[in-house]
Amino acid sequence: MTGRAIVVGTGFGLRVHVPALRAAGFEVAALVGRDAERTARRAARVGVPAGFATLAAALEATGAEVVTIATPPDTHAELAGLAVAAGRHVICEKPLALSVEQAEAMVKAADAAGVVALVGTEFRWDPAIEAVRAAIAAGRIGRPHTATVMRSYPMLAAADAGAPGWWFDPARGGGWLRANGTHLIDQLQLWLGPIVEVSATVGQAVPRAGGGADDGYGVLFRTADGATGVLQECAAAWGEPVEVTRVAGTAGTVSVVDGRAHLTTPDGSHDLTPAAPPPAPADPGDTRPWTAQEIASYTGLARWLHQRLSRAAAPGFPRPATFADGLAVLRVVEAVQTSAEQRRTITVGGVA
Repeated sequence: MTGRAIVVGTGFGLRVHVPALRAAGFEVAALVGRDAERTARRAARVGVPAGFATLAAALEATGAEVVTIATPPDTHAELAGLAVAAGRHVICEKPLALSVEQAEAMVKAADAAGVVALVGTEFRWDPAIEAVRAAIAAGRIGRPHTATVMRSYPMLAAADAGAPGWWFDPARGGGWLRANGTHLIDQLQLWLGPIVEVSATVGQAVPRAGGGADDGYGVLFRTADGATGVLQECAAAWGEPVEVTRVAGTAGTVSVVDGRAHLTTPDGSHDLTPAAPPPAPADPGDTRPWTAQEIASYTGLARWLHQRLSRAAAPGFPRPATFADGLAVLRVVEAVQTSAEQRRTITVGGVA
């Protein structure tokens, strides 16, 4: 049935996917988690009719047309493969898969099945991110030549910082590059086109008992159109969060400051972001400052899919990342990791 969805994952899936899907017009028919009893309790808590221990059981019982996957990356290929083989449309969290090879197989399977297959890079629906894209696409900064994207967070500064276990386990697709850098790589390629060359470092500033995955990285990159830039993140830096986003062109610079996009040209500075306060978190007990922003952006992604399946007219932009876009991001991620390991500049596979 059009308009019914299954959410796989009882963490981010419960916290963000469920309220976003509902806000977009979907009925959430089932929740899937590893522990059947716990999943049933959590489903009941948020008013989802049923909880299941496997996606196969949920598909058989509900007949839902859409599956959203919010589980660790090492499970994505199997779960998405099951949904696609059953003819269901999919939104899968990023990173899309453990490897480029897995992601290539996922793209081929989705194309062969004729289903809509999307990646959960929901911040394409953040008003500032879209305003940057629109300004660059409209030629308002001229030819883009230099990009600077830097992030500094205290989230993982403590050795015992709480986070999903897979974040610290490279074998499960962990590390800050894959957990958060995939968002930023997706945005850069959305704005500037394919990244074709990287020179990078990847490291772990704070040793952890839970594993050896990275908590920061630095990348110098070049795009197919000749723009160059730096992408740097550290999630283990004490102090207030710092975010820098700037793309400079021959006619101006577009930047994001305090969540708002600004265009600076010889004529002055202009605020590009429409006023649209995000909704309150669906769970009043959730005090995480980013939850409202996540739900607002994910609602945009889910609404696009709902309109697509309802055959309603959908705006050209923002548009969602497809499995092919997720594959393109993973090509960059693997090139970054190879560059760091071999200490040399790497050409991104499949692009140049």
